[in-house]
Amino acid sequence: MSLTPMMRQYQEIKATLEDTLLMFRLGDFYELFFEDAVVASRALDITLTGRDAGEAGRIPMCGVPYHALESYLDRLIEQGFRVAICEQVEDPKTAKGLVQREIVRVVTPGTALSNEQANRFLASFVARDDMVGLGLVDVGT
Repeated sequence: MSLTPMMRQYQEIKATLEDTLLMFRLGDFYELFFEDAVVASRALDITLTGRDAGEAGRIPMCGVPYHALESYLDRLIEQGFRVAICEQVEDPKTAKGLVQREIVRVVTPGTALSNEQANRFLASFVARDDMVGLGLVDVGT
């Protein structure tokens, strides 16, 4: 099954992720495709639509406006999802062919930072022989 060049790019980037939703920047939106779109549309209560993907036909798609990313990220993180943010790393106006994209950030429930969150605690405990170690940090402040 042959995909469009952009969908091939998406699939190549998505293949590097495990158990992580991929938010793929397309202009003014972060889009999710395939199973990620189905999962995110349910979790965020947003419309599931579709997009032509070449010979694959229409595939599931949903998206959020780029300027509202943080509020949608917060909602996904609160539900326990890991989310990778894939940005356009070159100017679409000057790109020759497909715009280059890269993952620039991976957000997890333990690492999410938002201006609205006061505290985000992490702890680590190690026991070895007759010694113990404990590390505590509040990465939210």
